[in-house]
Amino acid sequence: MRFGLAALVTLLVVVDPPGVVPIYVALTKDEQPAGRRKILARAVLIAFGVALFFLVAGRAVLSYLGVTVHAFSISGGVLLFVAAMPMLFGQRGGLQSPEPKEQGSVGEDISVFPLAMPLLSGPGTIATILLLTSQAGGDMQKLIAIGVAIGIVFLVSFVVLYLGARLIGLVGEGGVHIATRVMGIVLAALAFNTSSTALPAITTCCAVIERLAAWYNHFKRSWYVSNIATATAGI
Repeated sequence: MRFGLAALVTLLVVVDPPGVVPIYVALTKDEQPAGRRKILARAVLIAFGVALFFLVAGRAVLSYLGVTVHAFSISGGVLLFVAAMPMLFGQRGGLQSPEPKEQGSVGEDISVFPLAMPLLSGPGTIATILLLTSQAGGDMQKLIAIGVAIGIVFLVSFVVLYLGARLIGLVGEGGVHIATRVMGIVLAALAFNTSSTALPAITTCCAVIERLAAWYNHFKRSWYVSNIATATAGI
């Protein structure tokens, strides 16, 4: 339950549906309501499919690359913190939002790019899913919890984006920026918490290295003393 709740909060903050609203509204401003709903449904389904793929294949990818859980915990925590920094200043993270010139053009399927990827299932979301998968290990209950969390996050994303224009009219763009800043603070805290899970392993590794160094120094001193004694006896 606790792991599932943490996964839900982390994914919700990383995906950041309120932060996608202004871009979604701008991209679909010339669409009819029916066309806007169709684009939104397609974008959310594609993003959900991408997220599920990395949930299922995540452990296989990490195993194939030879990446340990602790290494991915540290790198994933750093990645989440990097994504949180721009959010603290009211901006979408560099791992989430495309450049303005990349936000689609006439004739492109905006439901695929940039809505599904990278706005909803970008590198930040994929890295978070891989991180959660590595933390879950082979525990099926935790993996199911991650899957449920992914479903809830994209359901919330659909609702928030569907009500996007009304949301901006209700709270204003200033309210969206405030929500983004709050999410940035939460994400930064989650990033540090994620990295800290690898600290016991690092401490143990350092202790082992320290003991090996002490053993090596003891062996070297014994070797020198033995050689000196041998040389002295020969004289």
